[in-house]
Amino acid sequence: MSLEVKGCRELQSEVIARDLCTLCGACVGMCPYLVAYRGRIVALDECNLAQGRCYAFCPRTSLDLDLLSQTVFGVPYAADELGTVQEIVIARARDEGIRSKAQFGGTVTALASFALDQGLIDSAVLTASDEDMLPSGTAAANAAQILGCAGSNFAAAPTLAAFNRHSAGDAQSIGVVAIPCQALALANMRASPLENRNNIDKLKLVIGLFCTWALRYEGLARFLAQKVPLNRIVRFDIPPPPANLFQVFTDSTRIDIPLDDVRPFIRPACDVCIDMTAEFADISVGAAEGVRGWNTLIIRSHAGRELVEAARAKGIIETAPLPEQNLAHLKEASLLKKKRGLRKVIETSGSEDDLLYLKLTSEAVKGLLS
Repeated sequence: MSLEVKGCRELQSEVIARDLCTLCGACVGMCPYLVAYRGRIVALDECNLAQGRCYAFCPRTSLDLDLLSQTVFGVPYAADELGTVQEIVIARARDEGIRSKAQFGGTVTALASFALDQGLIDSAVLTASDEDMLPSGTAAANAAQILGCAGSNFAAAPTLAAFNRHSAGDAQSIGVVAIPCQALALANMRASPLENRNNIDKLKLVIGLFCTWALRYEGLARFLAQKVPLNRIVRFDIPPPPANLFQVFTDSTRIDIPLDDVRPFIRPACDVCIDMTAEFADISVGAAEGVRGWNTLIIRSHAGRELVEAARAKGIIETAPLPEQNLAHLKEASLLKKKRGLRKVIETSGSEDDLLYLKLTSEAVKGLLS
């Protein structure tokens, strides 16, 4: 990998100042200069290092997708709708207690807990929220802590800051539950010549989450606080079309908000994203539209397949074939995300030859846009 010798100054000018920051947290927890604060990455002081892991690991600096795919999967980047795929099914946790707390089928919680129980990982880095619904990364060491992180927040979270801190400690085998940009950052860490300074060898499992966009915390929090005290909110949901709703649940009621009312809080970085299904995870999980209480599960790597097959065999999860119409719709939605992202990239740069942070062949770009 040819390394661009750039550091914190370039990260701020090329990414943060241009609203390309995803708030993944990959640049936080490694040095005293950068911190995550209430939905933003903040520089506490000027760093004059010419070369920095903060720049090298960021998923919005320079992404060579072929290199990342070769590093993670051993094959070139599949410039198609869904990326590297071994199998796609629908799945759900067999434990009704997990399903009752989970967003959909509880597959992520069940698989993360199973991986911990089987010793495949000794801890899991996930996203949790405080009483004001501010999300951040946390390291879970048991099934109860993993279950406590179940559900979706929809606000961007610097989850990988927790991985950076936790991997510097005694943990030896870590799993991470990541949205697409976070999975890309972890792949960047694996591929970077600077990776041996970030304990990335301790990363043993990445469970990816489908994601269309993430929201800016500050704007969303102010908006929601006008409707309900933040400390009363227990979870969120976005039901499938044609509902067009953002649902907020307290312990006693549900508030339906038109989805268009929260769209202004979408992070600008999401507009240039081309990954809806966490293509660089070992397995990817999302809702199974029209199949209530089930998840769509994409197996991408050998490690992902081993985990899913073992969990099936021990009755931790159950799976069934993905209906053909669901697969067609999933491919269509993911491809539309890629088209929108690429068009926004080209619109922002002003040239099809300048893809901002992406490294894709012209053939791949034309294929995706055609």
